[in-house]
Amino acid sequence: MLQHGPPRPPARQDDQAARTASSTRTGSSAPSRRRFLGTAAALGAPALLTGCGSAQAGGGTLKFWNFYAPQQSEDPALRAQSKWFTDLVDEWNASHSTRIELVYVPPRTYQTGSKLPTAFAAGSGPDIFLASPGDFLRYYNGGVLADLTPHTDKGLVDDYHPNTLDSRMVDDRIYALPMEVEPLAIYYDVASWEKVGLSEGDIPTTWDQLLAVGKKLSSRTRAGLVMETVPGYLQNFLWYPWMWQGGGDVLDKDGDPSVNTRAVRQALQLWKDAVREGITPRTPPAANDLLSAFQNGTAGMWHSGIWQVSSFRAYAPKHKYGIFRLPTPPGGKYTTALGGWSFCANAKGRDPEAAAAFCGWALGRTSSDCVDRMVDWCTKAKSDIAPRRSALREGTRRGGYDDWAMKYFKDEVFPGGRAEPRYPPVIYKAMSDAIQGTMLAGRDVRSEAERADQSVRAYVSGYKGASLV
Repeated sequence: MLQHGPPRPPARQDDQAARTASSTRTGSSAPSRRRFLGTAAALGAPALLTGCGSAQAGGGTLKFWNFYAPQQSEDPALRAQSKWFTDLVDEWNASHSTRIELVYVPPRTYQTGSKLPTAFAAGSGPDIFLASPGDFLRYYNGGVLADLTPHTDKGLVDDYHPNTLDSRMVDDRIYALPMEVEPLAIYYDVASWEKVGLSEGDIPTTWDQLLAVGKKLSSRTRAGLVMETVPGYLQNFLWYPWMWQGGGDVLDKDGDPSVNTRAVRQALQLWKDAVREGITPRTPPAANDLLSAFQNGTAGMWHSGIWQVSSFRAYAPKHKYGIFRLPTPPGGKYTTALGGWSFCANAKGRDPEAAAAFCGWALGRTSSDCVDRMVDWCTKAKSDIAPRRSALREGTRRGGYDDWAMKYFKDEVFPGGRAEPRYPPVIYKAMSDAIQGTMLAGRDVRSEAERADQSVRAYVSGYKGASLV
């Protein structure tokens, strides 16, 4: 029998409705129905950024590139997100001589294209921008990130949850301020489960059980378990916790390569088996939209993150679905990955000091108004875990985590989380190639792990820059 830690109860909408009267918070806004988090860096874009930013113009207006606002949309969720950004900037502009101008870049262009790194390399990057952990070292090593520490309040670091801020710091200095935390879990469609005779008693706690349930859910028209198959930072982000659960890592705590290990190989094998056994489709159903797939019965389970909660809340509040923590391998320990975006200031922009001051004012203060705006972003405009203890406490006090799904993520999923790594593009690409080569090309797991290990070792041996871990 497979060994695993003590099981935790899964969360399910209909079973907890009686205990959580606010399970469909109609007053809350929600995000777009598909977010590609952690994918901002594009393959082939410059690893080091040497442009002079936007310094060619003096001016009193700073450009803030983002993928939320301003935009015109009939979607109430997108309007809520856009309003949070526009309200933030309006508040700053009303009391500061240096103005901020929001520059909207469509999500796919911003997150998966080369627009941002190319702009920096050409010396025309934004003054303020959003970045994921996967991009941190690309920008820090390129001299793009301004030091935000002088513009944050004393005690701020201690207010962040463990590991939440660490990946955005170098030598105890802060270079990016997280606005959210997004843990991963597995969603399941209640109707699909009931059709094949599954119940909450069948919630998998081991990898073998996960594949068995996925096999039972699979049919000609329904995917048993949807896992990310498109190469990118998102796929790596979703894959990392499976590696961590077995005690594996790409780099050990000292920053030395540790790819070719049993834990890494078994994680690659799991994803390979899911595709090979017909449980995970090579092309996701419903145009890669979880909610639509559950509504039309084309997916039984889906590996995703907390951001999906607000999609259900906004678009299908009555649809019955459940959530459970990532199952573990034999002898493994539960772990999930924590993603999320951060505010950054361009050290080579029009006015780096003012840009850094804006970031600190927006997210780096201990004042109630700063905490409040973080609570509003994570519980109203979106569905996220607040990255700071004070904001999570306040959000909980206000009922932002009373919803059964939000409560489950906060109490059961998030505590076992680990921050998304800040691996630069070469390391990311080595692991992406291994995932793609085994999962979709059917290559040998050991040979792909060895190949990735060699690539990482070659890169690390000549690496010069901030700590990789």
